[in-house]
Amino acid sequence: MRSVKRFNMKGKLAPRYIGPFKVLQRCGEVAYQLELPENLSGVHDVFHMSQLKKCLRVPEEQIPLEELAIKDDLTYEEFPIKIMDIAEKVTRSRTIRMCKVQWNRYSEAEATWERDDELRKTYPQLFE
Repeated sequence: MRSVKRFNMKGKLAPRYIGPFKVLQRCGEVAYQLELPENLSGVHDVFHMSQLKKCLRVPEEQIPLEELAIKDDLTYEEFPIKIMDIAEKVTRSRTIRMCKVQWNRYSEAEATWERDDELRKTYPQLFE
């Protein structure tokens, strides 16, 4: 499930880019030091260039920093907005219901398939 995000995760569940932040200095060949706000004081301010993205001034690709409530353990909450589609996946011995879910801060194109039983247990208000 996608309810808790961490900054050190990679792949499908990695958080979106936040920012933009000012580059303070270049540290070596491939690292940059960024000027981070006070609420990100727990995050190390030097990043490898592969973790950075050039600011393209596209607002829908960035999470507004004011909306992002980062906890002390560097996590933040996500919740589903709506169920877009329901499908059944048939395996050898059983049938699993899957729901295509749109999450807050994500567009409809970035919706993910989640198990119906896990969604009902965690977010029962979606099915009312």
